[in-house]
Amino acid sequence: MPEFTTIEQMEEVTAKLKERAVAAGAETWEDRTKTQTPHCKFGEDGICCKNCSMGPCRISPKGQRGICGADAHAIAGRNYLRSIAAGTASHSDHAREILHVLHSTRRDGPYQVRDEAKLLRLAAEYGVKTEGRDIYDVAHEVAEVGLMEFGKPEGYQIFTKRAPKERQDLWAKEGIMPRAIDREIATSLHMTHMGNTADAEALVRQGLRTGLSNGWGGSMIGTEITDILFGTPIERKTEGNLGVLERDMVNVVVHGHDPAFSEMVVTATEVKELQDLAKTKGAKGINVVGLCCTANEVSMRHGVRMAGNFLQQENVILTGVCDMMCVDVQCIFPALPKLADCFHTKFVTSSPIARIPGAIHVEFEVEKAFDQAKDLVKMAIDAYTKRDPNKVFIPDGKQSAIVGYPCEIIINKLDGVTNSHIDELGSYRPAVDAIKAGVLRGAVGIVGCNNPRVRPDYSHFEIMKELLKNDILIVATGCAAQLATKAGLNNKESKWVCGDGLRRVCDLVDIPPILHMGACVDISRILLLVAGIARDWGVNMTQLPIVGVAPEWMSEKAVSIANYVISSGIDVYLGIEPQVKGSSQMMELITQGTRKITGAGFVINTDPKQLVKSIIDGIEAKRTALGI
Repeated sequence: MPEFTTIEQMEEVTAKLKERAVAAGAETWEDRTKTQTPHCKFGEDGICCKNCSMGPCRISPKGQRGICGADAHAIAGRNYLRSIAAGTASHSDHAREILHVLHSTRRDGPYQVRDEAKLLRLAAEYGVKTEGRDIYDVAHEVAEVGLMEFGKPEGYQIFTKRAPKERQDLWAKEGIMPRAIDREIATSLHMTHMGNTADAEALVRQGLRTGLSNGWGGSMIGTEITDILFGTPIERKTEGNLGVLERDMVNVVVHGHDPAFSEMVVTATEVKELQDLAKTKGAKGINVVGLCCTANEVSMRHGVRMAGNFLQQENVILTGVCDMMCVDVQCIFPALPKLADCFHTKFVTSSPIARIPGAIHVEFEVEKAFDQAKDLVKMAIDAYTKRDPNKVFIPDGKQSAIVGYPCEIIINKLDGVTNSHIDELGSYRPAVDAIKAGVLRGAVGIVGCNNPRVRPDYSHFEIMKELLKNDILIVATGCAAQLATKAGLNNKESKWVCGDGLRRVCDLVDIPPILHMGACVDISRILLLVAGIARDWGVNMTQLPIVGVAPEWMSEKAVSIANYVISSGIDVYLGIEPQVKGSSQMMELITQGTRKITGAGFVINTDPKQLVKSIIDGIEAKRTALGI
């Protein structure tokens, strides 16, 4: 029976690395968390406002309205909508960057089209002519159509047509069908400007609409175009946790979310000339590993090993063997350059979106990207020669994993069971049959970050184990998927923890019980998976015994994601409370009010044992309603 890496073992490693931080005179997130607690109660409850210079204002028994007259419900609603707008902007700007890279592709250029079949399918969906045309001409026009999704003056997001008709009709009826992505973001900011919307329900409705422009717009565009550029992921074996760092190799770490530059860095580390250069400096070669969602991107396309998730980014440097950390955008600690200065590590930023004081900035340029990447690898090789052996500590732990389960791979796996197709992409009917029969009780998408407000990764770990034991299949993205990897839950051997039904499914379909679907932008894959299951079952998405779970969410992106999942008719279970508690109206709206609009809402419980019980109860209630 394989052994898990427990949360206690992970915490023991973190404690040992923390000792090294103290010895180096460096601070870590644990230190900063102590200095920031207790947290501001007004901020926690979402009832402070600084949207104009008359304030800032806060709601209290002494002052129940801001200077302009906005009450707790207006202020909490405005803050909530601004978070959704920021999260939508982050994922969608990621997609915009990828579209510009697609527009730059050429047969002899640094970036080429890797998945021509997917490009042709998307071209047909976008109304782009393909017959008799060069594939790169098609790619460029597809990119242009995609870019228009951000600012087109009329119409709705093209990908909403992928949703079941029931969802499309509901979005139109409720007035939340998403228009141009930038328009929804701008509308959200305009609505929350001083002197505008003070009605909490109107703010929540715009939040649903803005979230939809992300899930069925920006995020879905980002995923599709990334697959076209770098290849649709396939099953790959890899490893995870800090033990993937190598004492006798040059360690290059890629971190962030946007795969355009990290793809070039990974490719550069494989250049024989650079491998040979590393050997002349005493290294056995070059070892590239990933952090955060950039790790997910390069792991499922290249098998690159994953050093860890969000709260391990400082630990990687504290091992003393990180020769270079190259980052792109999102979830990057501004504290990293100062920490890197305590070691020999070169810390490099590559995007104007994420400029950090103290970093070496090498701005990503499409035409120069490969040369830039090779120069960075040379810089890492030079840094290797400056390591201090007395500062080296690499934890032993690492686990095997299988990653890379986009919808196409899941369909292929299911087709292998039935050896039949109902259309070009096959059918989810074997999964539907397993759920109807009770062999599978349902499925859960576990997503999101880890968060120092709670015991990091503990909720992910405990919830995953309990769901698997209860025959509930898990699909995972982002930092949650990396926890599954570093804990040893993300491989075929881990099926021993499953109930009998799920274990039989894993054996028959030849899958692990947790399917790694990619980065956080790839939650759009989960939308298509659920839509496909609803199609093949003949029911609405909101009826399915399938839910979303974000036990340790942290970022504004997560708020946007949660809103597009709820808008798609899927309940979302949270282990961290949204910052709207100061408004009873907002709490009612996000937990119950949205159910009247979309059929789904939040279920919130900060106790992971109680949260997982409510998840299982919710799935069983869906089964009962379906009569199964």
